[in-house]
Amino acid sequence: MDILWAQSAPLTAREVGRLIQDRDLAPTTVMTVLDRLSRKGFLNRTRDGRAWRYEPAESRDAYVTELMLEALDLTGDRSAALTRFAQAVSGSEAEILRRALLELEE
Repeated sequence: MDILWAQSAPLTAREVGRLIQDRDLAPTTVMTVLDRLSRKGFLNRTRDGRAWRYEPAESRDAYVTELMLEALDLTGDRSAALTRFAQAVSGSEAEILRRALLELEE
């Protein structure tokens, strides 16, 4: 996902494989993972000749937001979890949260 989020255009499995530098993966492995991510809705794919081109279905920010909301759903007490989260962020991050909440109120 990191590789695809870093690109400005959809990539083929072969292109993704070339960009994975820290592993020696078979092209079929890369294709299988991309296909599974596509079926799960994480990637969109379009036909390009005989190959498929893959791109993220959502931005990294949207994906992380969904993860955070899913984690919040796992808590028994959303208020307590949100309070703890707010206490754990830095001062500048807290200011960003304040501004976002103010914008929502307007």
